[in-house]
Amino acid sequence: MNDSVHSGAKHADQNDWSDHGGPENSTGRTDQARPILFFDGVCGLCNRFVDLLLKADRRNRFRYAPLQGETARRMLGPRDQAQAGDPHSFVFLEKDKRYEQSSAVLLALRRLGGAWRLTGLLFVFPRPIRDFVYRIVARNRYRWFGRRDECRLPTPEERDRFLP
Repeated sequence: MNDSVHSGAKHADQNDWSDHGGPENSTGRTDQARPILFFDGVCGLCNRFVDLLLKADRRNRFRYAPLQGETARRMLGPRDQAQAGDPHSFVFLEKDKRYEQSSAVLLALRRLGGAWRLTGLLFVFPRPIRDFVYRIVARNRYRWFGRRDECRLPTPEERDRFLP
């Protein structure tokens, strides 16, 4: 499998889960073991993708955090703050590994299990090709799918799945 992975050494604070611990979720894992999907909180496409994941993720496998938020600033650093035209619209953090661009999207979908695992077949395409397509969409995401004035606010039912 050809994933875009960055080791924990690149961002030393990405493994600081100390304030994200908590009771076990419906999968029996503690919150600190749940992967985090960082997304551009003002992007229409990114918010639709998060909505899709929230509906499909019945086991609450993931936590979500906007790239413009406090959690992203602390765990990812300033390089990943979403800006217009920036290809960093998704970052998937799982344990000590960081996935970006097409790998972040495909891995999140595959982690849903069931029929969603079939999206893993797209890993057959080399990462440079997948990321090229990803970057075209990412650069045009506001123009094609809209931009919100503010980050998405979770509903009361979703609140425990979001990080600030």
